[in-house]
Amino acid sequence: MKKFSLLLLIMSVAALILAACGGSSESADEEPADSGEAAETYTVEHAMGTAEIEGTPEKVVILTNEGTEALLSMGVTPAGAVQSWTGDPWYDHISDQMEGVEVVGTESEVNVEAIAALEPDLIIGTKLRQEAVYEQLEAIAPTVMSETLKGDWQENFELYAEALNMSEEGEQVMADFDTRVEELSGQLEEGGHLEKEISMVRFLAGDTRIYHKDSFSGIILDQLGFARPPEQDVDDFSENGVTKERVEAMEGDVLFYFTYETGDGEANQNAEDWLNDPLFQNLEVVQEGNIQEVSDTIWNTAGGVLAANVMLDDIEEYFLAE
Repeated sequence: MKKFSLLLLIMSVAALILAACGGSSESADEEPADSGEAAETYTVEHAMGTAEIEGTPEKVVILTNEGTEALLSMGVTPAGAVQSWTGDPWYDHISDQMEGVEVVGTESEVNVEAIAALEPDLIIGTKLRQEAVYEQLEAIAPTVMSETLKGDWQENFELYAEALNMSEEGEQVMADFDTRVEELSGQLEEGGHLEKEISMVRFLAGDTRIYHKDSFSGIILDQLGFARPPEQDVDDFSENGVTKERVEAMEGDVLFYFTYETGDGEANQNAEDWLNDPLFQNLEVVQEGNIQEVSDTIWNTAGGVLAANVMLDDIEEYFLAE
């Protein structure tokens, strides 16, 4: 009897041990509890309110052309972007970096359905163009809006970098640009070029404009330290609707002109009309041959950091190339 009781006791203990082992095995097969920390959430104040963004966004939709350049400069390829104002569908100077990017309308008319289909983590736009659809965009993903678009692209660039959770990378892009401006300015000064008054004229379909200091190219010229003709040394964007009676306001030591041609030929025709007009031909800057055509996309329309760097290339080539 004692032997039988002892045997039962041993069997019971063995059963308990097996049961315990079996329980451990089942627990090991279960999904382990998530011990990792939650993704960081950060807040961005912008023109339309506050955006709460979780982690570093990986799928970004950008709704401004200058914003597209900001993303690319920081190594971010957007999932979707508005079409460039000229190009098919992107500006030539960015097209090789935009492979696989979906077109989501234009700055003035974004395609909300196309944006939603991309399931973005972040949308970046501007109140100036997209205020009316902000609530629709915000319902899709956290949305950050700049107040407006203007010549000083660097103001919005800082907001875009913050929205991407890439402020340090953005600061480096700015530092590199500022360094290049400083170095080029020194070379231009050494060559005696900064004393030259730079005139800028733009031709459009049915309109001719003289560009002032608060335009995209005007700000860069000012950063470099160039002089401007007295009638263009003005802290606003441009003088529009210029007539032939105002041709003297185009005078300068060097005249850069650019044409916004959309494909119907009207802007090019306007440019030809002006360039061949005797009043224009009589300008001293034209008589001396100090007139240069440059890209409208680079000197005005694109308005971003990549175009700004190409504009510096143009200036370096014009004034410093041997």
